[in-house]
Amino acid sequence: MENLVLFLIGMLAAISGAIAGLGGGFIIVPVLAFMYTLPVYNISGTAMAVLLVSAISSTISYARQKRIDYRSGLIFSIAMIPGSILGAWTTSVVASRVFFIALGLFLLLMAVMINFRPTSSRGGFLKPTTSRIFVDATGLEHSYSFNITFGSVVAFFVGFLSSLFGIGGGSVMVPTMILFLAFPAHIATATSMFTILLSSLVGTVSHAVLGHVLWGTFVWLAIGALLGGQIGARIASRIPAKLIIRVLSICLFIVAIRLMFKG
Repeated sequence: MENLVLFLIGMLAAISGAIAGLGGGFIIVPVLAFMYTLPVYNISGTAMAVLLVSAISSTISYARQKRIDYRSGLIFSIAMIPGSILGAWTTSVVASRVFFIALGLFLLLMAVMINFRPTSSRGGFLKPTTSRIFVDATGLEHSYSFNITFGSVVAFFVGFLSSLFGIGGGSVMVPTMILFLAFPAHIATATSMFTILLSSLVGTVSHAVLGHVLWGTFVWLAIGALLGGQIGARIASRIPAKLIIRVLSICLFIVAIRLMFKG
């Protein structure tokens, strides 16, 4: 029964994560914290490993939809790598109570900020230095401009926070890409999953080397995530951009409050 529950949690997390571009860690981390009494490094390490599987599944679907900005995603991923390694090490020394309060406050801030985004698809925060124009699988053209330097700096800190909290980084990267970099919502979620795929690989390896991953728990969560990632990406392609923002905001707010009052 416990394995079935883990499977369903993994699937739900991947579906929700793919729709919002988060990777599902915002569900897996709190659930593991509430289900088991575990050190925070085991929670983060196991969640990060599941995120890698979920990201692989979702990215495959988004690639078919041609909504991934590969150039930007690769640049952001490279900037995340050193932060991911540092975050994995930091989980070994941070206190549990501090961990949950910090994560809750962080997600609460993102829940508020995501609702204040540019009304134009050009510009964003700071002077634009890079432009992107491409057509997705439906024939819709996407055009936007942003500051690549600012995005890369943010990506470094996203890598650190994602590995520290085991949430994949999407809860920071998606709001940042929409709010400050003026990415269209659908492109932000798809590109975020691609970025999570690359950065979570580094984070997972780092956690595995440090012995943070609970492989028995990971297997059942991962099986569910593999299926959920495919389902979530397909659902996301049919949901209006504004609804994605609202779903993301509500999910972040609920989980933030739960974490802050844990224990």
